Amino acid sequence: MTLTVVRAGALTTVQDLGRPGYAHLGVPRAGALDEPAHRLANRLVGNPEGAATLETTVNGCAVRTDAPVVAAVTGAPCPVRVDGRPVAWGEPLFLPAGAVLEAGPATAGVRSYLAFAGGLAVPEVLGSRSRDLLSGLGPDPLVDGERLPLGPPCGPPAAADGVPWSAPGPGGLVLPLVPGPRDDWFAPDALRIWAAGGLVVSPESNRIGLRTRGPALARVREGELPSEGVVLGAIQVPPDGLPVLFLADHPTTGGYPVIGVVPATALPAAAQAPPGTPLRFVPVRR
Repeated sequence: MTLTVVRAGALTTVQDLGRPGYAHLGVPRAGALDEPAHRLANRLVGNPEGAATLETTVNGCAVRTDAPVVAAVTGAPCPVRVDGRPVAWGEPLFLPAGAVLEAGPATAGVRSYLAFAGGLAVPEVLGSRSRDLLSGLGPDPLVDGERLPLGPPCGPPAAADGVPWSAPGPGGLVLPLVPGPRDDWFAPDALRIWAAGGLVVSPESNRIGLRTRGPALARVREGELPSEGVVLGAIQVPPDGLPVLFLADHPTTGGYPVIGVVPATALPAAAQAPPGTPLRFVPVRR
């Protein structure tokens, strides 16, 4: 069974749960940015949660199936159509052979997830089918006319009583921040500046990191910092003083000070924050 890409969209990539465990080799983790949405899409079609899905960016995508298959669309809410007819978002969809499934532009958030029974069976690289934009590992982003293989169905589809949504709240994106290890490179009140507001999500954000615009932080310690390991959720502050929140395709080392780390459980909301979203980092202690 295969899918044919009818409309690739702005940036649609194959993603699973990534390739953890290779940071010591310089290989980022990658994987779905909104993991809860990815996992739910797989459950809805009867797949294991680690099966590969399609992750869209902003304007969705459209694919045609050459055989009957169960599909689901989760993540950023969007209009979903089969052969031009509106169908449900966040529920299993039974597609006949030759049907075109389209996930339209996101009406909120940034990234939607399309799962198909059996999962996308593109070749694995280091145990994962995820595309990593930084290293170039994994299959290339989708292009029109491309054909993607599907694996055999794994189990029956499942209904969902509720569909979790990781979007920022009405007041914007509020992220917990655990200070360190280099918060002493900045003034004692630096984190209070970010907690008070003024930052917004920048259009330059991508799968590597969420970039920001707003009040910059000044260092109280000058000099160069040797490259050191950085983790998922680390907030690096380059010379312009504006934080960069590292997401799934982040580098494994960096040379700018890391002022704090956002816990992984808060990152799906960051993945769904469109440009212009107000942003606050609220320090927490562990």
